[in-house]
Amino acid sequence: MTTPIAHPRDPLHGITLEAILNHLVQKHGWKEMAHRIQIRCFMFNPTIKSSLTFLRKNPWAREKVEGWFIAELPYVEMPKTQAVKIMESAKSKLQ
Repeated sequence: MTTPIAHPRDPLHGITLEAILNHLVQKHGWKEMAHRIQIRCFMFNPTIKSSLTFLRKNPWAREKVEGWFIAELPYVEMPKTQAVKIMESAKSKLQ
């Protein structure tokens, strides 16, 4: 995965949902993804295509996946209050 240029307000700037999914699948596998975010497209016959379709139609699920991805990003320079807010939001969505 190529590293996009950091955007001051959006840590996901330039990263596609497909790239996020591919990264999480490579790092954790479908089983761990289904355990952390319990949605059918991760649990039963998971594919990138079916997951993309579901996540694009369901913003609540997409936010959980993006929050998990953001929580795993290496330190990104941004105002401390914004970074804390993003991390707390991501953690609460994963619980």
